[in-house]
Amino acid sequence: MAKLSKAKRGKNRWIGLMIDQKPISRSMVEEKIDETMQGINWKLYDLVASDLHTMAILRTPLGDSHDAKNRINSIEGISTLTTSGKIRLVRERLGINQ
Repeated sequence: MAKLSKAKRGKNRWIGLMIDQKPISRSMVEEKIDETMQGINWKLYDLVASDLHTMAILRTPLGDSHDAKNRINSIEGISTLTTSGKIRLVRERLGINQ
């Protein structure tokens, strides 16, 4: 079976997050986000600790991205910094090299 062409695949939005807690485990971040993201499909990709904060990148469907940002910003200690349709741009803006 052939893969779907790029134009026919679902569009995603990549959201860059700053977490005020350091260090924090991936499972703790996923648990915090999962509590508020009921009904929204999401996946945590990058989780990188810097000197003061922890940076993360989350993927959501384009149609749910606005609601997802609002819900993430309602979580104490987590805030959104940037969004893009390309993960490369979010990584550049957060200073994550991969």
